[in-house]
Amino acid sequence: MKLSSDSFRDGGAIPAKCAFAELDAGFGVQHAENRNPQLSWSEVPVGTESLVLLCIDGDAPTDASQVNRADRSLPMSLPRGDFFHWSLIDIPLTMQVIAEGALSQGVSAGGKPGPAATLDGVPLRQGVNDYHGWFAGDPAMAGDYYGYDGPCPPWNDERVHHYIFRLYALDVPRLELAGRFTCADVLNAIHGHIIDEAQLIGSYTLYAAMSSRSQDKIA
Repeated sequence: MKLSSDSFRDGGAIPAKCAFAELDAGFGVQHAENRNPQLSWSEVPVGTESLVLLCIDGDAPTDASQVNRADRSLPMSLPRGDFFHWSLIDIPLTMQVIAEGALSQGVSAGGKPGPAATLDGVPLRQGVNDYHGWFAGDPAMAGDYYGYDGPCPPWNDERVHHYIFRLYALDVPRLELAGRFTCADVLNAIHGHIIDEAQLIGSYTLYAAMSSRSQDKIA
């Protein structure tokens, strides 16, 4: 099975239009277009009944106490864990592409609705991503963030974050998940049902000092 994107190349940088946040002209941070990237797949194995898509940042700091502090930066050596950005389930075999922006455009304070979603007239379901927990203490942003919300790594993080888009071929037509569910719930539900998988990795950073150095090299 193969997974590809017209929005970014495998191993390359995710464009700011597909991120939750971007640097502004003065190296501050502002909301970005937050468009889901274009994704397409092929060579789905025989016996597949449905597909599941996840997006995971494996470089998220496990200790948030130093995140986005102007008086320090997060070192490369800081312990890291997973932050889930998207889960899309019950994808039928008739679907082979998701257009850029088809399921997410713009940042929605409090999150987009779910879990039900429709793409080209096809009913799908999306889980709650980890922005639910991240914004839990912010009255202006708190809520259930269903579907895709793109990269927003700490702007003081020296590490470039890597985002894994992983497609799973399953031997069941529908996952046994009812009502509200999370990306972690999806991982648990697909256990024992995976026939094949494919992945695509993109990178993203908001580290202003790194961006400044990169621009100096180009100039």
